[in-house]
Amino acid sequence: MELFTFYNVENLFLPDPPPKHRLDPTKSGLRNWDEKRYKNKLFKIAHVFQLMEEEHGVLPFMIGLSEISGRKVLEELVEMEPFNSQYGIVHYNSMDERKVDVAMLYDKTKVEVIDSEAITYFFEIIDRKIGNYDTTRDVLYVKVKYKGEVINIFIAHLPSKREKDINQPKRAFILSEIRGRIMKLLNESKEHVVLCGDFNENPDDENLIKILYDNDCAKVLINPFQELFSTRNYSTFHYKSGLLFDQIILSESLFDRNLALSFDKAGVFNSEKISSRIRNFEGRPFRTYAGTRYLGGYSDHFPVFVKFKGLWTK
Repeated sequence: MELFTFYNVENLFLPDPPPKHRLDPTKSGLRNWDEKRYKNKLFKIAHVFQLMEEEHGVLPFMIGLSEISGRKVLEELVEMEPFNSQYGIVHYNSMDERKVDVAMLYDKTKVEVIDSEAITYFFEIIDRKIGNYDTTRDVLYVKVKYKGEVINIFIAHLPSKREKDINQPKRAFILSEIRGRIMKLLNESKEHVVLCGDFNENPDDENLIKILYDNDCAKVLINPFQELFSTRNYSTFHYKSGLLFDQIILSESLFDRNLALSFDKAGVFNSEKISSRIRNFEGRPFRTYAGTRYLGGYSDHFPVFVKFKGLWTK
C-alpha cells in the first residue's frame, strides 16, 4: 500500500528579520513571525505526517505541498522526523507576488525523478518597461518512475476566490492549459497522470468537471473527491461553508488492478489532533493564524490523500 498526499500548509515562511520600525511591513506578511513560531510550525507540519504514518502504517511516498516559500523551509522539514533526510525535494521559485510556491517531496528509496518543470503563467502585462507582469503561482510538473511505472504529476495552487471572484478566468485558463498537457500525455505516451492541488474550486465546479473529459467527451480522468464532497467531506472552510478545494485527480489507468499502483480509496485526513480546539469550530482545521491573530495551529487546510494498492497487496 502507498499513500499520495497533497497538503496546503498555510504560509510556511522562514522567520522575518526584526523590523527597523514597528509598523514596517514584513517579508512574510504575517504578524510577529519569529524563529519560535517558525520552528513550532515546522514541528507541527512534520507531526501531521507522523500521525498519517500511525494511522495508515506508511508514510506518503509522494507529497504535494502548497503555500511554502523557498527551498530552505523544505530542507529543514525533511531533516525532521518522520522524514529523517530520506525524502527528496522538487521545488522552483515562482514569480508569485507573495513568493509562495508549490513543491513535491518524495521517498528517495521508492521514487526516481526523471524530469521536472515549473509551468509559469503570465497574464495581463501591467508595464512593459519595467517587466511587471500579472503572474500567479506556478504549476509544478514532475515525471517520476515507481516500480517500472511512469507517472506524470501536476501540482497546482490556483488563484484564490476573492473580490467577487475576479480570478475565475485565470483559474479557467490555467486548468485549460493543464488539460491540454494531460490530454497530450494520455494520447501520445499512454503514461499515468496525477493532478493534485488547491484548486480554489469544489469538485462539482464547471472547470473541474470539464478537465475530466477529452475532446470527444470521453472521460479520461477520475476525481474520487467528487463523491467525498457529495458526502460532506471538507478540507477547508470559509465562514459557515465547508469546501473541498484540495483534491487529487487520477488518470483512468491508475484504476487498473494489474498495475504496481491501483487506486483503493481517497480521503481527507481530518484527525482530531490537527483539528480546532474551539467548540464553535469543531471539525475544522486548527490553523496557524486567524487573520492577524496567532493561534499556533497546523494549517487552515486538512491534507487530502489517495491510497493505492499494489500487486503485492492482498
